[in-house]
Amino acid sequence: MPMLDDPSKRYAPFQPEPYPNRTWPDQKCKKPPIWLSTDLRDGNQSLANPMTNRQKMRFFRHLVQIGFKEIEVAYPAASETDFQLCRELVNGNDVPDDVWIQVLTPARTDLITRTFEAVAGLKNVIIHMYNATSCVFREVVFNNNREETIQLATEHTALVRKLSEQYAKSHGTNFRYEYSPETFSQTETWYAAEVCEAVKKTWLAGTGSVFADGRKEERIIFNLPATVEVATPNVFADQVEMFINSITQREKCIISLHTHNDRGCAVAAAELGVLAGADRVEGTVLGNGERTGNVDLVTLGLNLYSQGYHPGLDFSDMFSIIDTVTECTGLPVHPRHPYAGELVFTAFSGSHQDAIKKGLEAQSAREKEGNMIWDVPYLPIDPADVGCTYEAVIRVNSQSGKGGIAYIIKTALGLDVPRRMQISFYRVIQDKSEETGRELSVKDITSSFREAYRFGTGHEGRLVLKAFSMENQRASRSSSVRGSRDHSPTRGALDMTSSVSSLDQSIDDLPSVPRKISATIVVDGETRQITGDGNGPLSSFLDALNSDLGIALSVREYSEHAVGVGSDVKAATYIEVIPPTADPKDRTKGGFWGVGVDADITASGLKAVISAANAWLGKQKLSIDA
Repeated sequence: MPMLDDPSKRYAPFQPEPYPNRTWPDQKCKKPPIWLSTDLRDGNQSLANPMTNRQKMRFFRHLVQIGFKEIEVAYPAASETDFQLCRELVNGNDVPDDVWIQVLTPARTDLITRTFEAVAGLKNVIIHMYNATSCVFREVVFNNNREETIQLATEHTALVRKLSEQYAKSHGTNFRYEYSPETFSQTETWYAAEVCEAVKKTWLAGTGSVFADGRKEERIIFNLPATVEVATPNVFADQVEMFINSITQREKCIISLHTHNDRGCAVAAAELGVLAGADRVEGTVLGNGERTGNVDLVTLGLNLYSQGYHPGLDFSDMFSIIDTVTECTGLPVHPRHPYAGELVFTAFSGSHQDAIKKGLEAQSAREKEGNMIWDVPYLPIDPADVGCTYEAVIRVNSQSGKGGIAYIIKTALGLDVPRRMQISFYRVIQDKSEETGRELSVKDITSSFREAYRFGTGHEGRLVLKAFSMENQRASRSSSVRGSRDHSPTRGALDMTSSVSSLDQSIDDLPSVPRKISATIVVDGETRQITGDGNGPLSSFLDALNSDLGIALSVREYSEHAVGVGSDVKAATYIEVIPPTADPKDRTKGGFWGVGVDADITASGLKAVISAANAWLGKQKLSIDA
């Protein structure tokens, strides 16, 4: 059946109660609520294949490790499996002394009694009882009026109180009580408050202690569930604030929220409900639950964290959390799931990649000056804080840009490629991505860079520089430095490991002095000696390539920077060369880029020339005099 042209003939809009006195929009959340995980109960009951108790125990231990102090583990009266899980917790050593175990029961005498039998002997237990209060449940499901619904809640609250007092004395268990007016979000708010007032009066009327050591627990947890999400989050916040303003003895009440995600707004509804005055939030790790799920506590917690407030839960090892959830529930985590998805910190878009690259560089510079405040485009938190690496921040496909590719080259190879060279290499990656039709890995990109610029061992081109020496032609005697340890930036050999000198000064910006170069080059597998003259190392080397090999090229652009620190520092040089036919002023055409890295700045520059010459040479023939 197609969608209705006029859905108002079938669906009536939710009609919220007027509430002009709301104050929650002006509130700020500056501390975490009390967290309760209901993964093992609400999350489990939503699975097509429920967890085994072994899986539940693994999940439970991980929840404790994350830092949850309240964990709803079962609906013990619903199945023998759930009952036995509670007994395993009683008989084992898996529940820390400061963790409260919560169990769920409806307002039925036999099921409440069975629930107490399941938890007898645990140290700290929250008994969570519910009955539905909305009009449609009262009239259609249970055929109860308002008074009968209140009576159902109070009579069974009295039973919970009685059994709590008994089991505290006989089994040494501390008890707290949570009551949920189920379907709160669809219940008249004034009536939900009336039901809870009656429940509170009944609970506080108990005569004995519900703590094994004789302490008296006077607080009651009122859980306000959006069992089905029926309105916008602001409406739910109004309902929460109206309820809180209607309930008496607020200091004796813990207001809890349990939001579902039918409209996709569970996180927003919980956040606004906390602004409206709620103290506690029930949900699941990564949001599993009935229909569209429970509120995701990872998202809630890290939203708070991104504002500078610790959530009191440890999500620093997100991969282990994902492994636990997926292996225990059988449910995958969406690759774009907030904070936890495989691609959530990943940018494929070129403009995004460029912004992230620049943002990370600026962040690094600020941190060196002592400013640790995180402020990087497109990344609301530092991926490292949840155990993610920066390798996944920028990934490359056909939609990617030069900034992202340059970021990968910088992080993988340490090379800060100049902008115009980025443009040149971007075309290489674009072609490869379109040819393969897939995302390119870091290895794909770095291998393509090495191949394109004949960079590194195993990627040599037709021309390979083996050694060189320079002579100052005005010197009174030869100053050949082949194999020398002289650190002059205009002299050097390929096997030098000394620190780079004068990286703030281009090698051809040094005082113009006529120089002669002698170099050993492998040309198509044959070793040759070439010589040339010029006013600097690069001009001398280009003269040698032209006069001895017929390679006529000139430099159009040159840049360099240091790679590494301390004794491991090297020079990285980038050179664009052009043949005589190219227009030196038209920087969009005719250029060939090369890169060289060496501990000696001169050797780095000469390697860059060879790299660029290889790019120009391609497969064309060389006219070499015999």
